Amino acid sequence: MEKDADGFYTPAPAGAAPATEPAAEEKPAVPSANSDLITSTFEVSVTLADQQADPNSPLFSAKTFEELGLHQDLLKGIYDMGFSKPSKIQERALPLLLANPPSNMIGQSQSGTGKTAAFVLTMLSRVDFSINKPQALCLAPSRELARQIMSVVVAMGKFTNVQTEYAIKDNLPRNATTVTAQIIVGTPGTMADLIRRKVLDLSEVKVFVLDEADNMLDQDGLGDQTLRVKNMLPKNRRVQVILFSATFPDHVRAFASKFAPSANEIKLQKEELSVDSIRQFYMDCRNEEHKYDILVQLYSLLTVGQSIIFCQHRHTADRISARMSAEGHKVASLHGAKDASERDAIIDNFREGREKVLITTNVIARGIDILQVNMVVNYDLPLMNERDKNADERPDVETYIHRIGRTGRFGRKGISINFVHDKRTWMQMEMIEKTLGRQIIRIETNDLDEMEEKMKKALK
Repeated sequence: MEKDADGFYTPAPAGAAPATEPAAEEKPAVPSANSDLITSTFEVSVTLADQQADPNSPLFSAKTFEELGLHQDLLKGIYDMGFSKPSKIQERALPLLLANPPSNMIGQSQSGTGKTAAFVLTMLSRVDFSINKPQALCLAPSRELARQIMSVVVAMGKFTNVQTEYAIKDNLPRNATTVTAQIIVGTPGTMADLIRRKVLDLSEVKVFVLDEADNMLDQDGLGDQTLRVKNMLPKNRRVQVILFSATFPDHVRAFASKFAPSANEIKLQKEELSVDSIRQFYMDCRNEEHKYDILVQLYSLLTVGQSIIFCQHRHTADRISARMSAEGHKVASLHGAKDASERDAIIDNFREGREKVLITTNVIARGIDILQVNMVVNYDLPLMNERDKNADERPDVETYIHRIGRTGRFGRKGISINFVHDKRTWMQMEMIEKTLGRQIIRIETNDLDEMEEKMKKALK
C-alpha cells in the first residue's frame, strides 16, 4: 500500500496483491467446483429491531452481490478478491446493513464466515468519495488486526477513489493537523487521541464499526477508550453502529445493546465457535521447566507447518524465543512491549512464512487469519485475571476459544496443545473441558515414545 504525496494511504494499483488474504474469511470447509470460497451449512438467526420488517421481502436475504444495488466499482473489487456469492452471514447481514435509513447491527458469527467483508463493504458503500473527510471509523483491539482489516478495505475498494488512513500508534506524525481520508481503521486509544487533538473531523462520520466487539467493550482500558470515541461522534446526525464478534458473553451483550440501541441482531445458530476441526490435547508435565523440554520435543516429533505459542507474560515469550532460536528453530516473539515497526515486521514475516513459529501474548489471540497455521500451543492457559485485574485465576474460556481458533482455519485440520504442570493448572484445564462440553485428550509426557505414539495415533 502506497502513501500519496499528502501522506495518506491509497488503494493498491490494480493487480497488486493485498497484504493479507482477505478472501480467507470465505475459505471453505467444502470447496465448490470453480471457487475456493465457503460453502456454508450454518443456520443464521436474525432478530429485527423493527418487528414490521418483512422476512419474506426479496431483500431480506441476498443470494448474489448484484441484488444489493452496489456500485459497479465495488462489485469489481469483490470479484477481484475471489468472492463469487455472499456467505450465509452476508446473505442476511448485508441487506440489513446496507438498507436506508441505516440501522445498527450486533453480529455474532465464528471465524471464517465473512464478517470482515460484510462490515468493510458497508463502510465502502456509505462513503461519498467527493467529500474529503472521515466518514467511516473502524476500531480493532490490536494494531495487527487493524492492519489486516485495512488490507481488506484496500483490496475491496481498489477500483474506487477511497482514501484510507490508520489510527494506530506511530503511523501518523505527531504534528499532523488534519486527516482527509474517508475510512479510518485503528485502535481505540490512538483514535481517541486523534479526535481529541482535532486531527480527525467527525462531522461527516456515518458508520462506526467495532471488530471483536466483546473484547472492545469489556477489556480493562479498551472499554473506556472505545466509549470515549463513541461519545465524541456527532450528536446532530445518525451514525450507524456495527458490532461484530465471534463471542458475546451475556454481560457484554447487555452493554452492546445500549452501545448500539435498536440494533438488528444476527448470529449463526451454531452457538459455539467452530472448533470441530481442531484436535485438542493437554500435556501433563512435571513442573514449569519440564514444559519447555516437552515443547522442544513436540517440534522434533511432529511435522508442523506454522504454529503460534501463547504465553501469559512477555518475558516468557522472549525467553522461549531465545532458547528455541539457539536450538535452530525459526522463531520470533511478538508482544506489546515491542515498538510498532518491529511488531509490523514480525507479523508480516510470519504471514509470509519466513518465520515458522510465533511466540506471543494475547496480542494476536483474536481475528488474525494466517492459513498455514496448523498448531496452537497454550504454553500458559489464558486466565480471567489477565483481562480483569479483579478477577480470580479461573480460565478465560472466551480467550481460549479465540486462541485455538487461530488454527484449523476455514475447515482445515489443526491441533491445539495445552500445558498443565500442577494441581492449579490441571483444575483450570478441567474447567475448560466442562465449559466446552468436550474431552481434551490427556498426553502423558514421562515416556517420549508413548507420547509420540499417542499423538500420531490421535492425529490420523
